[in-house]
Amino acid sequence: MTMVRSTLPESALRVTGDALQETLVDLLGLSLIGKQAHWNIVGPRFRSIHLQLDEVVSTARSYADQVAERAAALGVAPDGRPETVAARFALPGTKEGWLRDNDVVRLLVEALTTAIGRLRERIEATEEADKVSQDLLISLTAELEKQRWMFEAENWPREDA
Repeated sequence: MTMVRSTLPESALRVTGDALQETLVDLLGLSLIGKQAHWNIVGPRFRSIHLQLDEVVSTARSYADQVAERAAALGVAPDGRPETVAARFALPGTKEGWLRDNDVVRLLVEALTTAIGRLRERIEATEEADKVSQDLLISLTAELEKQRWMFEAENWPREDA
């Protein structure tokens, strides 16, 4: 039963709804990764990275709300239930216990890189389907790329370089 009727054609709605739902799951999961690392980080850069993690969590939560509300506005019921996030989450996650600051930085770079790659695919998919949703995904990607850059700069020079 659809409570809200979409202004999009059915095929465009399907593509856009999938893109928004997958993005919602990524963002909710990313916020959980950020908080888990925030609570468990240790090391000489504890404070600066601890605070930086809150920026990622804030960004993820804010955009999760925007993405979910965009889906709802189109007549697609957003699904942010814990079991949905757990079943569909595809970003790298934290290990259990205390996390060294260097490991947290590497994890966030990897998680953000994966999320950005997935977003770029959705940007392409929504190009014809819904430019409004595409614009939201583009602005989210820009923000996550900024966060990724800030974390990557934390471990310079790179250990693998």
